[in-house]
Amino acid sequence: MLAPTLRRCLVGLALLALLAGCATPPKKPARPREEVRAQLTTLIPSGAQDRAGWALDITDAFYALEVEPTASHLCAALAVIEQESSFVADPPVPNLGRIAQEEIDRRAGTHHIPAFAVHATMAIKSTDGRSYNDRIAAVRTERELSLVFEDLIDRVPLGQTLFADSNPVKTGGPMQVSVTIAEQFTRTHPYPYPYDGSIRHEVFSRRGGVYFGIAHLLAYPVSYDRMIYRFADYNAGFYASRNAAFQNAIHLLTQQSLAYDGDLVDYSGDTGHTELAVRTLARRLQMSDGDIHDALARGETLDFEKTPLYRKIYAMADKANAAPLPRAMLPQIGLDSPKITRKFTTAMFAESVERRYRACLARAAPRN
Repeated sequence: MLAPTLRRCLVGLALLALLAGCATPPKKPARPREEVRAQLTTLIPSGAQDRAGWALDITDAFYALEVEPTASHLCAALAVIEQESSFVADPPVPNLGRIAQEEIDRRAGTHHIPAFAVHATMAIKSTDGRSYNDRIAAVRTERELSLVFEDLIDRVPLGQTLFADSNPVKTGGPMQVSVTIAEQFTRTHPYPYPYDGSIRHEVFSRRGGVYFGIAHLLAYPVSYDRMIYRFADYNAGFYASRNAAFQNAIHLLTQQSLAYDGDLVDYSGDTGHTELAVRTLARRLQMSDGDIHDALARGETLDFEKTPLYRKIYAMADKANAAPLPRAMLPQIGLDSPKITRKFTTAMFAESVERRYRACLARAAPRN
């Protein structure tokens, strides 16, 4: 919720226009809507409320995105929804008010704003008649908290100072989609539903949440042979699983310690560890540092797999290994967020979603 890093996702989204130009256009779903909706109703866990409503919104998302509604794709979407929200459109977050107050205090400290000034501001009545303090103390969901921050930013100068006109609630809805990712997706894919002008508000709705979540999960091309790698990418960023495997190949060739996080370049502007490791192979690759950087910078697209760098690294690594190396592996990323109260990693997330996915496929299997 409060500022998980999105750098890889943002770079990938900035390159979606390139993907649209070079990837095969998605096929329009061939199955009748009614058939898909009926199947979803049987696949959605029995404990979910309003299964028919969920089935309708998910079906509409698949058709709007032109993603083929196979049993595998349907179960992938359902598994992420179950993992992220247990089929609650606006899921409650434990201790959300405390988390929000700690974020306010942290930002105040960063800006050297005295505590008394923050307390005085938070005691001001908001648009619904309650003080900002009272509203934050009462929030249960990210949608509610986002609305409080919108009000605070719009009406109170200190709110603008603390948040720089940027709402600190970054993700939400039934698939916990990044608001920024959703906003950027609409730049290349017009949002198919009527709305009040705020994509942020749509993310927190069931309809918008599943639309943007399914887009982030399935509406881009991959060469994976297992769905679990899409689940990892959903958490870590576009092509993170493929890139982690590429980092593994680089480690084999250089014996340099690398984080298998899927980040092939350093988005802060420095030269990252992965790029530095590849540079040590420049003579063997017969590539300049500039050529290496340009290839790695395509690491958020499918086309990275067509680059000479990708092909040469794997040719060398497969030979050194005396067997083909994996072309995808789960990234090794520890997840850090105020909402996470236990040790959790991208791999653990993907494995948990995979278990739900497999259970769904079992429900979808024909009965003899």
